[in-house]
Amino acid sequence: MSGAGKSTISGLLEQRLRDAGARVELLDGDVVRTHLSRGLGFSKEDRDENIRRIGFVCELLSRNGVIAIAAAISPYRAVREELRSRIPNFVEVYVECPVPVLAERDVKGLYKKALNGEIKQFTGISDPYEPPAAPEVTIHSSQETAEESADRIWATLERLGLVSFDRSALAHQRI
Repeated sequence: MSGAGKSTISGLLEQRLRDAGARVELLDGDVVRTHLSRGLGFSKEDRDENIRRIGFVCELLSRNGVIAIAAAISPYRAVREELRSRIPNFVEVYVECPVPVLAERDVKGLYKKALNGEIKQFTGISDPYEPPAAPEVTIHSSQETAEESADRIWATLERLGLVSFDRSALAHQRI
């Protein structure tokens, strides 16, 4: 949901991948809405179309050897599952955070307005958010730092064989 830490965690992961020599692109939901999905509103159909567009770009990038990170609000499970079926090595990261914490973090006051009924179709308040059924990683951003979250995602990517870490250099170090 908005303010959960998706962009911050994704930025850390992107840098770590770049530092490891990977070709990587970060598709931030706010940036995509400005450029790729301009003109879309916040109806269910428009939200689905926004996520499909992001997924299409991720599919193109990954097909060409580029790691694609999508940091976007994706409220509906069905569209996420549709993209999972099309994109090889799809890894779903659920960044969970309780609404009261999100409202505390919200410098723009969007949650306050949404909770007061001033903003319609606000994900998790007046519009549904369907948590993933079986994400590869669940991050509890109210309980861990962004760095810890990025480390947990990296560990999952290692476990899945999608990234590797050369431990041989560590074997030669004396402690």
